[in-house]
Amino acid sequence: MRFLTYIIFIAIISFGLISCQKETDINANPTSAPEQTILNQQYGTDALQKMDIYLPASRTAASTKVIILIHGGGWSSGDKNDYALYLDTLKKRLPGYAILNINYRLAAGASNLFPTQENDVKAAIEYIYNKRADYKISDKFVLLGNSAGGHLSLLYAYKYTSPVKIKAVVDFFGPTDLVDMYNNPATIFAPPTLISAVVGGTPATHATLYQQSSPINFVDAQSPPTIILQGGVDILVSPNQSVALKNKLQSFGVVHQYVFYPTENHGWVGANMVDSFDKITAFLQANVN
Repeated sequence: MRFLTYIIFIAIISFGLISCQKETDINANPTSAPEQTILNQQYGTDALQKMDIYLPASRTAASTKVIILIHGGGWSSGDKNDYALYLDTLKKRLPGYAILNINYRLAAGASNLFPTQENDVKAAIEYIYNKRADYKISDKFVLLGNSAGGHLSLLYAYKYTSPVKIKAVVDFFGPTDLVDMYNNPATIFAPPTLISAVVGGTPATHATLYQQSSPINFVDAQSPPTIILQGGVDILVSPNQSVALKNKLQSFGVVHQYVFYPTENHGWVGANMVDSFDKITAFLQANVN
């Protein structure tokens, strides 16, 4: 009887060790992280401070890269849903990337003026960074934005290195110098009042805010690799904004690529959009490791 009790005791201990080993193996196995989508996750208390999160299968905190999408709309309109048509393309082009698509508070009347949008992007990125372990994603962050979203992507990437240094930026025709944009509008469709309305004044009355809100002022030798995509007949953001950034990056020896579509306006589709995704994919493969 004593021998039988001993055998049962050993069996129980062995089963417990095997169970623990299996649990450890599951936790250590990246395939245990299934594909997951989390919609409208709040990163702040305002209704607009939310994001959609698309987490790939087999992700790990050590290697899964992150691309954060920031929509355009002149800082006063637009929504993360503007990127809905491109989510599948991004998933196919960048397999293994976690995609996070954010909203931010929009300027309206006297509410939510600059730097509200900058602060929201910063808060969203800090939220994502602090949730890395929960989401099983790395600190290899890439920012992608168009127009106002391009501006906000560039501004964060060049201005902040804590808590995370951005690995690369994808900029679709984002404003880079707000003073120049105010003084030299692209066309009559982008009057100076478009900027003064969201900044709360002119470069004369709000000089520091214009300076602090212009990505080009924060470029240095440590700025992250940047790919700039610009249309030649853009009626809202002058190509000179992108050229000035290209020249500034070049002067500091920052890895960059300038993609110019002579006949495109403020956004494009079709063959040139395919070409844009081709170039973005190649750029990120080469510069985000």
